[in-house]
Formats: sequence, structure tokens, C-alpha cells
Amino acid sequence: MARKQKKAIQSQARTLIANDNPKSPIAEQYRTIRTNLEFASVDEKLSTMMVTSAGPSEGKSLTTANLAVVFAQQGKRVLLIDADLRKPTIHYTFRLDNSKGLSTYLAGGHRLPTIVQESQIENLDLISSGPIPPNPSELLGSKAMAKFILEAKQQYDLIIFDSPPVLAVTDSQVLSSSVDGTLLVVRSKQTENEAAVKAKELLLQAKANILGAVLNDREVKSSNYYYYYGQK
Repeated sequence: MARKQKKAIQSQARTLIANDNPKSPIAEQYRTIRTNLEFASVDEKLSTMMVTSAGPSEGKSLTTANLAVVFAQQGKRVLLIDADLRKPTIHYTFRLDNSKGLSTYLAGGHRLPTIVQESQIENLDLISSGPIPPNPSELLGSKAMAKFILEAKQQYDLIIFDSPPVLAVTDSQVLSSSVDGTLLVVRSKQTENEAAVKAKELLLQAKANILGAVLNDREVKSSNYYYYYGQK
């Protein structure tokens, strides 16, 4: 019974609400984030970005996936990449094969077209993490990664990386200097102020262009009802 209940909760948690219920208040908030990101990068085209968080369980991966969906719904050709080479989740969210992906490309085992997987959402392609490697930070900071980004930019309007939490490992700091912008996800009533500030400092030290922050799971009162924005 407990196992079934856990599976149901996990299934609900991975719902792509921007696609499954596009008229919901939560989906509208993702579109608002999309608009704000476009304004934040008005002087320079945003062609690559990464989404990260201070710590785990802050809604980073689901936020990333739903953002990819709303950008694709806008008509952009979007590539969503699982760059969390330690605890990947995109292959669960989109039910992908993870026998090959970013890690196998960076290790020299595959070419870009062979690791791209189509989603059921128009304009959205996906690359899973691939098998977990022993040296994620080194791979993300390698010449192969620079080549990967250059090659992908020739085929897509926007490339979005789901990266590990900043305070857990150095992977996000390494990747942040290679993309046009970084979005930081923080969770209401969970992320400590000091952790968010520390994450911002580490990203700035890595010369990241911080586009802004998403406050996740915040309860908002409107008239006589409550709804959650960012993620439920």
C-alpha cells in the first residue's frame, strides 16, 4: 500500500503542468517566468541557459522541464538537457531511454544526433544524462562540452540545462561560465536565506550571468481561494 502511494506521489510530482493543464494558474506563472527571462536578456539573445538551485528537493528539475515546455509552446526550437550527471531525473519525467546521453557524448562515445530524443511536445527535443560517469565536473568543463554547446546552438533556438544544486557539488559553477544565463530556483519555507545567498556568491565567483530567481511553492491568497505558483 505504501509503495503504491509513493509511486502515485512521484507520478504526480513529475506532471508537466504547462503541457497537461496549460490554462491553470501554475502554467500561467511559468509563462510569466518565460516573459521575464526574455526581458532580462533583451540586449543579448538568450540561446543557452541553465537552471540550478542551492540544495536538493527545491523543485529545480520540474521547473526546468516546465520552462522548456512553455518556450517550445512559443514556437522556439528547444533542447532540454539533463546536465545533472550525478542524480539525473529528466529520463524519468519524460520516460526516456537513458543508456546514452550527455555523458556518452562527452566521453567520445556518441555524436549529437544519436543522443537526441524527441518528446511528445512539438518543438521540444531532449537529451538525458546518460550513464553516471566517475568525473562529472571534469566532463562539464571539458573541450568536448564546449564543442557540444557550439554544435547544439546551430540546431536550436534555446538550449536549457538542468544542472545539480550549487552547494552540493561544483558542477553548476563549472557549467555556468559556458552558458548565456543562469536561473536559481529557491523553495518557499525550505531554502534558507544563507544558502540562497551562498549559492549566488558561488555562481558570481564562477562568472555566471544570473538572470534571476524563481520562488517555488509559494502560497498566494487571491480572493477567497489559494493556489500555488511555480510548482505544486
